[in-house]
Amino acid sequence: MKCPQCGFMEDKVVDSRTTKEGGAIRRRRECTKCGKRYTTYEYIERAPWIVVKKDGGREQYDREKLLTGLIKACEKRPVSREQLDKIVDDVETATFGKFRNEVNTSELGNEVIEKLHKLDEVAYVRFASVYRQFKDINQFMKELKNLLNNPPDGESDQGKSGTNSRDSG
Repeated sequence: MKCPQCGFMEDKVVDSRTTKEGGAIRRRRECTKCGKRYTTYEYIERAPWIVVKKDGGREQYDREKLLTGLIKACEKRPVSREQLDKIVDDVETATFGKFRNEVNTSELGNEVIEKLHKLDEVAYVRFASVYRQFKDINQFMKELKNLLNNPPDGESDQGKSGTNSRDSG
């Protein structure tokens, strides 16, 4: 494994464990030259998954592309990288399942939106605004009203007073 800091090709594995679902192995590594620690993940190699775009085009599924979109949506939010990795794992499991090799972007996006809705409302709205390509403020307001009327995990308006403070910033 090549060190991301210095490019040296030798390292030692400091810690190794499987993810909760058992679909990957997480390894903490340390470069034997510069001492920098970094994390790698090993996944089972599968036949490439295909994503069918809105215009009918097809492209190979890219986990990193999905993760990058989530990271952007969660910028400056109290959401950890581990939580985002879990969302991607859960979305992959739900959409591709055991034998499925092709999925529509709408199915993929809806799974992501559902997971974000439960995790962080601000990230949810950010992701939805890009994914659903709101054309004007009315579409955006409709989504916000829907969020207020359907809070995650059955919160009521009375139970929301504690969540507003985390949404600032």
